[in-house]
Amino acid sequence: EGLLDDLGVALDSHGNVKAGAHATSVERVYAAGDARVGASLVVTAIAEGRRCARVVEAALRD
Repeated sequence: EGLLDDLGVALDSHGNVKAGAHATSVERVYAAGDARVGASLVVTAIAEGRRCARVVEAALRD
């Protein structure tokens, strides 16, 4: 959590990164998988990563 604290990324009550559509409280910082939703299955984390990649790509194109 050192880096998250250093960046000022907001966490929820469970210690997960608050990230609605993968964007965090810090501009241009994104979260996916276990960091965003907590421990889950590998396939869920993979799907999270793919969705997050699309969000990041769209942000970079804007």
